[in-house]
Amino acid sequence: MTKIQSPFEDYVRRIQHFQEALSLMAWDLRTGAPKKGVEARAEAIGTLSDEVFGLMTSSRMGEFLEALEARAYGLDGRTAALVRECRREYDRNRRIPRERYRAFVVLTAKAESAWEDARNRNDFALLQPYLEEIVAMTREFAGYWGYEKDPYDPLLDLYEPGVRTAEIDPLFATLREATVALVGEIAESGRRPDPGVFARPVPVETQQRICRWALKTIGYDFDRGRLDETAHPFQITLNAGDVRVTTKYIVEDFRSALFSAFHEGGHALYEQGIDPDLAGTPLYAGASLGVHESQSRFWENVVGRSRAFWEHYYGELTKRLGPAWNDLDIETFYAGINDVRPSPIRTEADEVTYNLHILLRYELERALISGDLKVADLPEAWREKTRALLGFEPNRDADGVLQDVHWASGSFGYFPTYTLRNVYAAQFWEAMDRDLGGFDRRLAEGDVAAVREWLREKVHRPGRELQPHEVLKRATGTDRPAAEPLLRYWREKFGPLYGL
Repeated sequence: MTKIQSPFEDYVRRIQHFQEALSLMAWDLRTGAPKKGVEARAEAIGTLSDEVFGLMTSSRMGEFLEALEARAYGLDGRTAALVRECRREYDRNRRIPRERYRAFVVLTAKAESAWEDARNRNDFALLQPYLEEIVAMTREFAGYWGYEKDPYDPLLDLYEPGVRTAEIDPLFATLREATVALVGEIAESGRRPDPGVFARPVPVETQQRICRWALKTIGYDFDRGRLDETAHPFQITLNAGDVRVTTKYIVEDFRSALFSAFHEGGHALYEQGIDPDLAGTPLYAGASLGVHESQSRFWENVVGRSRAFWEHYYGELTKRLGPAWNDLDIETFYAGINDVRPSPIRTEADEVTYNLHILLRYELERALISGDLKVADLPEAWREKTRALLGFEPNRDADGVLQDVHWASGSFGYFPTYTLRNVYAAQFWEAMDRDLGGFDRRLAEGDVAAVREWLREKVHRPGRELQPHEVLKRATGTDRPAAEPLLRYWREKFGPLYGL
């Protein structure tokens, strides 16, 4: 079988080196770069992104792809996958005028800083002009890419290749109905954990130690990464040996930082578990955003909020929290970290109501892209949908329309992957429970390694060599997202907690 031709490999590696520089710039921009340097940094990011765009859409890249595709039947699987991914990027980016792409990159880099100011000041007007331009350019790009029925489809395809609104709409409808029903049952049960038991200060230094312990416990390799603080937690990969995570510390509630660490650590475990032979190529990445996000939610919720995990590790946690927490028994703790009650903040939402937050964003951004909703009307539309889906209205825009950075970064089409990740995670959970002879038993014995290695072999190792449906098939036996495993997972977990 024909291997990757060395000139092509070198060319792709050159692109990856530019991407690494851009990732480092992005990490710095979001973890404390001086405000007065944002303008110049945005221009530098635009310049480097323009170089990457040029390399990815050059006639040289086209020649490489045509030559390799001409002997497609003689290519090994890995080379064929690399050609597939490069072709995908090449065809998509060639449709966008280069100067428009650079303008978009510069705009979103500036908009992220404007978003942070707008949120801190609770002033949507500071973000509005940026967002209006971002929405207009996103609609323009959707037109360049083309679509059959819905202009949202090419945006969704950016993050979840092959998935269309026609497929996820019925899936979301099923989940919406089931979620509303379950939230109602839980409310009627009369059982309510006391959130006040967590309302005691934990110094940032203590939380940092707890987060490092949690990350090490699930297998995060600090020799290949680091933990930093940011306003909006994220994970970023610079290269195969540099996979970074961030979290946000709230002194009055250590759960925020802890479960953000589990969440971003799940992303990082995926990146650190990819076959090192794929390093330096676009294949050293997650199969899709939905698959990637399934790993973050798996470690945050399926593991991190499970009774079995804390049966083994609760003593370790309280030891690090200190004597002031000795009165908090495991039952109270477990109920508290699984408190199902609607809240305004997506990242603080419980497992069940979380999907309602995503449905809200999904419906709003589809309306923005279709032109049915103006950016100026977004805050009020947000409040109306929050009332309809969650039963209350956010007190301020900082806790509503301004709480997420995604739209400021131009990431339209991203939010649906957050619901797909919950669906995928439950499908992985069912398959793992079968394969390991009992998921809870393994965790209760402290055998986190068995869970991690199952995911590494079934999900992580192939990276982007496999497409999303192929990863799902490899791990679960089915190649399409299905709501039923998630609904079964919820019932098995929350039924006993709330006496349903």
